Amino acid sequence: MNNLSIPDTLDLTLRPKTWAEYVGQEKLKRNLRIIIDAAKKRGEPLEHLLFYGNSGLGKTSLAHIIANEMAANIKMTSGPAIERAGDLAAIITNLSEGDILFIDECHRLNKLIEEYLYPAMEDFKLNIVIGKGPMANTMELPLPRFTLIGATTKAALISAPLRNRFGATFQLNFYELGDIEKIILRSSKILGVEIEPEAAKIIAQRSRFTPRVANRLLKRVRDFAQVEGQGKITEDIAKKSLGSLEVDELGLEFEDRKLLETLITKFDGGPVGLQTLAAAISEEQDTLLDMYEPYLMQLGFIERTAKGRLATRLAYQHLGLKHRGSQNLL
Repeated sequence: MNNLSIPDTLDLTLRPKTWAEYVGQEKLKRNLRIIIDAAKKRGEPLEHLLFYGNSGLGKTSLAHIIANEMAANIKMTSGPAIERAGDLAAIITNLSEGDILFIDECHRLNKLIEEYLYPAMEDFKLNIVIGKGPMANTMELPLPRFTLIGATTKAALISAPLRNRFGATFQLNFYELGDIEKIILRSSKILGVEIEPEAAKIIAQRSRFTPRVANRLLKRVRDFAQVEGQGKITEDIAKKSLGSLEVDELGLEFEDRKLLETLITKFDGGPVGLQTLAAAISEEQDTLLDMYEPYLMQLGFIERTAKGRLATRLAYQHLGLKHRGSQNLL
């Protein structure tokens, strides 16, 4: 039985499968294609690759495109899913020559698993310890030449020995507005919904320059168009539905504004420590670091200083709040 839910299946449908379908990240794509073409000419498996960047920028999609380009099977897992050496052995010993192993959130691999990965990545050997104490023996298993593709949102948390074993490292950046519009137009065709160019532009402007967010907003606006409109996403429907979802003109949602308002009203714009700010809005520190801060910093609404987080003049202006004139604020 297929264990994919309908939303998962839909997301897979929207995922680009070729270079032509993958919009944006042009410099990264150009360098990747050279690496892939060179490996194919040599008749060798691809070197291990590491992708890092914020969530939703296309790291998993790149792994699938690479697998298609190399005509290779791809097996997916994540760092937290590999808890024991046996978990890694079960995955890696079932790979075939040229297969691709994709490990998402690879910064969350525990140190023991990393130790097993080092010889697997370098020498294509897996050293398994059998037994305990004086009776313990190490068994060396030969592995096929495979390609490990790692993806992470926190490259700084990957240990240097593991990071150094990747043949190339690529950073994915936020997308250009025009690229997001192209992604929305492509996704609307796949979803079978008609959309006006101006409506696509409105959704793109509120997508946080992130394809995953753009597709999520598109699907929600489609719902409004089907229920409250004639099925077509018009400029008016886009504005009305996004307003109902509390997504403002810059893509800030309720939680983003809550963070900024708390920083400004409770802490006089800062600086305030991450732990204190997280407690004040009842969120985990990792949630602030991964979900909210990257985009707010991209907009120039928050600054990280040695003393803590600081709200900028732009944040005050966006929320319509009077700037208190602190010398610390820009």
